[in-house]
Amino acid sequence: MRDDDARDGARHDPPVNEGVMISGGTHYVGNQAVGRGAQAFSGSVSFQQQDSGRTAELLAQVERLLEEHRTELADPDGTTRELRRLREELDEPQPEPGVVRRALDRLNEFVQPVAPLVVAVGQLAQSVQGLPGI
Repeated sequence: MRDDDARDGARHDPPVNEGVMISGGTHYVGNQAVGRGAQAFSGSVSFQQQDSGRTAELLAQVERLLEEHRTELADPDGTTRELRRLREELDEPQPEPGVVRRALDRLNEFVQPVAPLVVAVGQLAQSVQGLPGI
């Protein structure tokens, strides 16, 4: 602050950095979103109303992306098993909300290194919200 500003009571805020800067050491970064309107999905899953046709489309999309990005995943077989578990539970007449939630949470953890899968699993989680029986 300049002397003139201090006498006048003027205050100058530091410039705002709206980007991301990472430096030094080893960093493990989960989901990131930068910029106006950006979104990153992670963490626990909540539920609200959607339709089952959209959910089926998204399950198929996640399966395609899983095959496409298989080599980028730390545990591709575990990811496949969790997706199968989710599909089987959703096919039940009365899916258990806790089982669905846990499967989505685990699936979300498995796909973390692969942005297209993170987005697809986030959309799947949103679609599952409020399905009959959930």
